[in-house]
Amino acid sequence: MKRVIKGTEPASFTTWKSTANNDWSPTYSNLQNPQKRDLHTNLLQEQGYFCCYCGREIDASSSHIEHFKPQEHYGELALEYQNLHASCLRETKPGNPLHCGHRKGNWFDEAQHISPMDEQCELRFRYLRTGEIQPTVSTDLPATKMIEVLALDIAYLNNRRQNTIRLLFDEEFITQASEEELTRLVAAIRSTDIRDQKPFDHIIARYAEQLLGR
Repeated sequence: MKRVIKGTEPASFTTWKSTANNDWSPTYSNLQNPQKRDLHTNLLQEQGYFCCYCGREIDASSSHIEHFKPQEHYGELALEYQNLHASCLRETKPGNPLHCGHRKGNWFDEAQHISPMDEQCELRFRYLRTGEIQPTVSTDLPATKMIEVLALDIAYLNNRRQNTIRLLFDEEFITQASEEELTRLVAAIRSTDIRDQKPFDHIIARYAEQLLGR
């Protein structure tokens, strides 16, 4: 997962919600453009145009507005900005494996979930050079569940992560990199503004942390 640091919702969205009266109440189903487009754009910008779950690159045409706690069970949070993110895949296509928000659907478990807003969410997962994702701690049931529910272990994502990891972490680098070099690499990525990050940078940082024994 990739951590999301929430900002403030767009003014047009706030204004639209404030127009509620005795005859009309704002709902997600009646949210239309330009307010919906502004909301979507705002979510993309604060996430650096990366999916909140897998971290792949996204834009308005390849993503959708995701309700972390699903509307079906948490209707009161349908327009709550803190519950909204941008997830990859705009439309679902027959035959294509679902992952991230569309795969999660209406699932939510109060006891077994990890929010993208959790400050430690990225540390709850580890990666192999094959691109496979695992819970950092084998007994971390929420991490195991999130991998399953979001299908973060499908071949497409494994391949993307493998290519990213092996591009930097070849055998020579792994055997020769010093602790100081790895620490500088982690610090450089972790301190880079979200707008300047690259897809799967968080996985590069995480893999370096793993080599440091974290």
